[in-house]
Amino acid sequence: MTKLTHLDETGAARMVDVSQKPDTAREASAEAIIVLSEEAFAAALSGAKKGDVLAAARIAGIMAAKKTSELIPLCHPIALSKATVDFEPLADRHGIRIVASAKTTGPTGIEMEVLTAASIAALTIYDMVKAVDRAAVIEGVRLVAKSGGKSGDYKAER
Repeated sequence: MTKLTHLDETGAARMVDVSQKPDTAREASAEAIIVLSEEAFAAALSGAKKGDVLAAARIAGIMAAKKTSELIPLCHPIALSKATVDFEPLADRHGIRIVASAKTTGPTGIEMEVLTAASIAALTIYDMVKAVDRAAVIEGVRLVAKSGGKSGDYKAER
């Protein structure tokens, strides 16, 4: 069984020591999907009522990526060289696919940063449309791809 790296030999939580790891170029992307009512979907894409929903979600996601180590206790602070949040309307589901991507050069990965960015962008969309759709559902938050580092590359199936 693979050892959980954030637990020491006694099972206590710890921050992983990356001081001996070389700096390498790293990239990752993650996604989240938010499924909305027809009315909320239209409002989110139109910029109506509370302003530009997707612009607010984009900024929130990028800010979240930069602050991940403040939100998740054992994450290392990482200097991001790039962070993006993009949106793909899923008209057949009244959904929005959120894709967060980031790049850095350093001794540890950036998976948590992109997962946090996608999650916070989805939560921001929910916050902005909740007046018309409290039943919106955030689903499928997952790592889509990563490259760089000792663990190698990863690409999600489908």
